[in-house]
Amino acid sequence: MQISLDSPPSAPQPANAYYSQVARVELGGGGVMLYLSGQVADGDTLAEQSRGVFETIDALLKAHGATLADVINIRTYLTDIGRLHEYGAVRREFLTGTAPTSMTFEVSRLFKPEALVEVEVVAAVSPR
Repeated sequence: MQISLDSPPSAPQPANAYYSQVARVELGGGGVMLYLSGQVADGDTLAEQSRGVFETIDALLKAHGATLADVINIRTYLTDIGRLHEYGAVRREFLTGTAPTSMTFEVSRLFKPEALVEVEVVAAVSPR
């Protein structure tokens, strides 16, 4: 098993240099697990921020040879769980296949004061 950490230059960069955006775990047999840090995005509305989050996640996965179809687990942090339907509508635009395992939490705030949503995912990539 080999582990590497990075923030791919082909994807939006993290808010600061104190963390890596992707942990890549290469498994025996050629499979790969990708653990993505929580992602936030700019935008005036929850829908805009959610769309930006999924665009960033898509770019990070692509940088490692994966797609959104490889996502097996998603964790979502919302500052207002009452707006879950707004986030869910955008999520369904991006995650169109079999739904991954999922957890959604309401939090009082996120590290970026204007952030309404933060999403982290785990993806499993089969050997090609």
